Amino acid sequence: MVSARLSSQPCQLGKVVKSTSHCDYVVQLDTRHDVDQPPGTEDYGFGQFVRLADSERHWAVGIIYNSQLFNSAFLNSGPRLTTTPDPIFTPDLIQDTLTLLSVVLVGSLRQSGGKAFGQHGIPRVVVPVNTPVYPMTQTEIHRFHHSAEERPQFCYYSHLLHSGGSFAAALTQQVLTELIDSGLFPEADQRALQVLCKELSWKSTMGLMR
Repeated sequence: MVSARLSSQPCQLGKVVKSTSHCDYVVQLDTRHDVDQPPGTEDYGFGQFVRLADSERHWAVGIIYNSQLFNSAFLNSGPRLTTTPDPIFTPDLIQDTLTLLSVVLVGSLRQSGGKAFGQHGIPRVVVPVNTPVYPMTQTEIHRFHHSAEERPQFCYYSHLLHSGGSFAAALTQQVLTELIDSGLFPEADQRALQVLCKELSWKSTMGLMR
């Protein structure tokens, strides 16, 4: 869930290229053709918390729930050279491949009294195209799961189950497990999260048995 990149400021993952609904966005991952230091594979894994923000404002917090790889050369049935091309007369070829990340929005980060806190739910605003996307740090994830009153919160459970794509149950269970292991919540809330996680695991198991 948390990027393995050792940096106080996580690198940009990419930019928003489109949306499929008000809370479901598609992010095109930056490559070495776009930036000098593209993100590593650990930076955009399944269940990674991300923030959508630019220099003007913070837009939303999301979770990566799917990815797609595109390669224009796959199943290309066009003509091919039978010999090695002459480098003098052959133009530079750009490998036309890209990675798209599906992100479900689960809230936003707010500021009050100099401290950040989370506002869970579907953001009201529409995130613009080309908005940069960054992996969230452990501190940001911690603050997102606290309210303005400094109380632990996990209010996007049902939203994640309904909007997390075909892997929604596995995604929700992974987020729950990592929040439990993080120790962000006090004992009573920790037990509540454990009950939710066990109940979800049981429902998933019974669903497979039908």
